[in-house]
Amino acid sequence: MGNEKTIILLPLIIPLVTAIISLFFRKNKSINSLISIIGSIVLILATAFFIFPLIIENGILTTQIAGWEAPFGITIVVDMFSAMMLTIASFVGLMVNIYAFQNINDRKKEFGFFVFFHFLMMSVNGVFLAGDIFNLYVWFEVMLISSFVLLVLGNGKEQLIATVKYTVLSFIASAFLLVGVGMIYGITGSLNMADIALFFKENPDEPLLTVTAILFMLPFAIKAAIFPLYFWLPASYHTPDVSVTAVFSGLLTKVGIYALIRCFTLIFIHDVDYTHTILLVVAGFTMISGVLGALSKMDMRRILSFHIVSQVGYMVLGLALFTPLAIAGSIFYMIQHILAKTNLFLITGVVEKIKGSSNLNKVTGLYHHFPILSIIFLLVALSLAGLPPFSGFWAKFILIKAGFEVQEYLVIVIALITGLLTLFSMMKIWVNSFWGKEQKQPDKYLNENESSLFKNNLALLLPVCMMALLTLSIGLFSMPLMKFATIAAEQLMNPDGYIEAVLGSID
Repeated sequence: MGNEKTIILLPLIIPLVTAIISLFFRKNKSINSLISIIGSIVLILATAFFIFPLIIENGILTTQIAGWEAPFGITIVVDMFSAMMLTIASFVGLMVNIYAFQNINDRKKEFGFFVFFHFLMMSVNGVFLAGDIFNLYVWFEVMLISSFVLLVLGNGKEQLIATVKYTVLSFIASAFLLVGVGMIYGITGSLNMADIALFFKENPDEPLLTVTAILFMLPFAIKAAIFPLYFWLPASYHTPDVSVTAVFSGLLTKVGIYALIRCFTLIFIHDVDYTHTILLVVAGFTMISGVLGALSKMDMRRILSFHIVSQVGYMVLGLALFTPLAIAGSIFYMIQHILAKTNLFLITGVVEKIKGSSNLNKVTGLYHHFPILSIIFLLVALSLAGLPPFSGFWAKFILIKAGFEVQEYLVIVIALITGLLTLFSMMKIWVNSFWGKEQKQPDKYLNENESSLFKNNLALLLPVCMMALLTLSIGLFSMPLMKFATIAAEQLMNPDGYIEAVLGSID
């Protein structure tokens, strides 16, 4: 058991050590890149082949830093939900790391791209492992600092403007979260999530409980880019290097969703009719407003940025419906969306390398010279849109089925309309950029065949192909992921197991 307690700390230790070593070798770009990729490989091996099997075998695992017994000290908790998120985050981190090897220029590597990339991965994993609300707040702050540096790296005018918007909203979210943490400590005398959940379970009529719930909902909604607090995302995600945009789109909003799901299935379940109805309303508005924003744009990155917002609405929908099937649907949706959205941004980066732009008016006829790349984009885009038998279809099907079970017909209609509009906007990209009329003047790579493109840009295209293959596998063989998502949902909907794992018997 001692070894198991050490193993669940690896998602924090590995990226921390990698970041520190990268810092010393940042002047040597080749060694720095190699260290970074090795660190990411070790991280995915630790999560996928050690931690995840441990959770399957033993259920929820916990450890107390420095040996302090819960609820005192720092608690680290891994259940099925956090194990799934750790694994997919580590995989995406590796794929983006390989992509960044060629995408990020030497100057930015020298200024510490890989250092802050691994600090970002450490903070993301920290949120997934946090067993107390103060450390949840701390990891969000580490994530903010790391993402701030990655976003501004390059010092372009657009990047600076976007960074200011991103940072100001993030600081506001952090302030609300810190006030909420202080209120909970004042009410319960504890920061441990399990201890707080037990207190609120025994004192459901605490008058400030709903106020505290809203103070937590607000910052997580900002970080997850939920209506009407999402405007910072499409204003900032199109400005940095595509490697940064890809990892942000894949992970950062999902960290906000993770925190929402964790807190509003474990702690704030005293008045579901009130809190989760708010979530249901904002889920509907998030879906429809995000997809309408995507339809209005003519740049691939901007379209995909608005689709992040739209798809977040589906994830919040599962939490708002608050049934085991709906929660499982949200988790399934998060996993497949992390893969699909990250990959679509990576493909956009390849398009920008070929054409020098991601504007639909300037990018046409790619299919004629790059059919494999075009087909990969189409398959991933159809998954995002939710066409059968792709992974997005199964995620949306589960959520809509859960909506029918609780008779929330209006939000089901909104979800279906959003899916159709998503398909329309993704086909706008496909028709204009890939299937469109071939340009008369050849671009940089148009005199080369596709095999030459793959040979010269292997670091860019290998992650694209691997992520596309995994996305297709989830669609064609969805039952294993659904099985784990169902286990995670059952644990979330029965918080006594989490509380017992942390505190011991609660009788």
